[in-house]
Amino acid sequence: MTKKIIVIFLFIQSRCFSQSPPLSLPEFYWALSHPIAAIKVKVITKRCDAYLQKCYSIASLPNSGKDKDNLALDNYNNGGKQDAFRHVFFMAAYSSKIKPKKLRKLGRAHEKANYRSFLRSRKEDGEMPDSLGSVMDLQNNELGIKIGRSNKTPDLFQLLELVISEINNGKAVIMKRDQAGRYLDCQGKIIDPGLFKKKWYVPKCLVASDYQY
Repeated sequence: MTKKIIVIFLFIQSRCFSQSPPLSLPEFYWALSHPIAAIKVKVITKRCDAYLQKCYSIASLPNSGKDKDNLALDNYNNGGKQDAFRHVFFMAAYSSKIKPKKLRKLGRAHEKANYRSFLRSRKEDGEMPDSLGSVMDLQNNELGIKIGRSNKTPDLFQLLELVISEINNGKAVIMKRDQAGRYLDCQGKIIDPGLFKKKWYVPKCLVASDYQY
């Protein structure tokens, strides 16, 4: 009971003070079922938040002694490498301290929250959630768990570098687009977003994260 009271306190605190998005109801239920893991997630998330912007701008990355071109991501916050990075990086950081089974449940809770957002016509990162976006997120979560379990380093920047390298080497998945940033189906045809308003299933296409737009 004491553990659950702590999680409730952290939930309220996250609603009021956290820089990260507040917990959804499915995520909150996950926290109630896994109170110790939830506390670890909150602590690790706070540390990871400080690194997020570093992967979006090459100029802001510390001098790692490597070719900085290898650390570049695309400009797509939804369905692109930046999107993949968030899932892989956070899951990699979490999995160094939390068992994969619990993290998979957290990932599914997050996707349930996205579906609830869709039903309420709420956008995520500027776009409406859709079914393939959830598939993409869950696949990238698995990559993050794999990286984190194999590289239990306390150095988040080393982990960040490794995650970006894996993404640029095609280990993650992203949405297929053309050079103008328009979504494509698996036959390479442009998807007209006007035809899929308020549709959960959109015929987008997942490709390896080294795909060239």
